Amino acid sequence: MRNETTGPALEVLLGLLDEAFERKSWHGTNLRGSLRGLPAKQAAWRPGPRRHNIWEIAVHAAYWKYAVRRRLSGEKRGSFVLPGSNWFLRAGTGGEAAWKADLALLVDEHRRLRAVVEALDEANLERVAAGASGKTTNVTLIRGIAAHDLYHAGQIQLLKRLRAHR
Repeated sequence: MRNETTGPALEVLLGLLDEAFERKSWHGTNLRGSLRGLPAKQAAWRPGPRRHNIWEIAVHAAYWKYAVRRRLSGEKRGSFVLPGSNWFLRAGTGGEAAWKADLALLVDEHRRLRAVVEALDEANLERVAAGASGKTTNVTLIRGIAAHDLYHAGQIQLLKRLRAHR
């Protein structure tokens, strides 16, 4: 969504976020597309002991959207809606309602991240991100979260095929 204050660098970054999460692109399935129509039972299937399932990957992606948003906006740490960080055990308890709630969380975190990115001043893109280690800049975080979505979209596609051929 373009507004009169969004510059060309932010337009490119917003395009990356959109294509990696839910907009059509040349590379194939994006994160939201990889989850579309997936029932809770399939999302909860584990390929082996101590391996993540699709459901956990979806919540993990939501968490990292939150973490990047928090670093870009300066929001305090520990404000994610679920207790913990990074990986969240999801064994399929709660069925379809719980799965849909976690998908809604992912979409909400994406929308919130996108709004923070859209509101950034392009002059701040090369600044070191708040709470980031080393010399990680805001632009690096934004590019990275788009790549994170695509990585996990591919992982989810592979897990779906693996389950179908077991």
